[in-house]
Amino acid sequence: MQDFVIVTGMILQALPMGEYDRRVLILTKERGKISAFAKGARRQNSKLVARTNPFCFGTFKLYEGRNSYSLVDGEISNYFDGFREDLEGAVYGMYFLDVADYYTRENNDEKNMLSLLYQSLRALLLPSIPNELVRYIFEMKTLAVNGEFPGPPEDTAILPDTRYAIEYVAAAGLDKLYTFVVSDEVLKELSQCAGKYRKRFLGKKFKSLEILEELLQK
Repeated sequence: MQDFVIVTGMILQALPMGEYDRRVLILTKERGKISAFAKGARRQNSKLVARTNPFCFGTFKLYEGRNSYSLVDGEISNYFDGFREDLEGAVYGMYFLDVADYYTRENNDEKNMLSLLYQSLRALLLPSIPNELVRYIFEMKTLAVNGEFPGPPEDTAILPDTRYAIEYVAAAGLDKLYTFVVSDEVLKELSQCAGKYRKRFLGKKFKSLEILEELLQK
């Protein structure tokens, strides 16, 4: 008898395997970040074609083997279809997926990181909040979720509103993060602070971030 498990999560990455298969990386609520093989997922008539793309969020049915998982089925509740018509938002989103991949591990409790990722991708599709602000909030809250956030910088003079925004992001519930906008001056200072945090704590160059920066320079 096959041993199936049901997990709730989001596809972070999908890589081709062989002629017709895919290997997917899923950030799950129950088992942290896991990889699974999706047999035949690149065949046109496969039910897994649309269910194994990055950004897909929902429940996934997996066969748990001795050393690996196999993806059998999925019920997707949010495909984040808006990114198909929003190149900039999609590239921001891919960067968020990469950061989530970097920070998460198998069998860790990653529920907060999954929720942060989901809320942040939704925020990218909101016209009421700039993508740039969503990015800085996401980067700072990622550090807070993972217990690394140092708070407002003490070696740099920043506006009171900037300090308040940073402290708010660190303390706010995940469902309350994307409820404000800031002035251009505060946004500029948040950019500088987020840059310092990335340099200090991430220490990794993401290809998706390079693509995003090239895109924003055009």
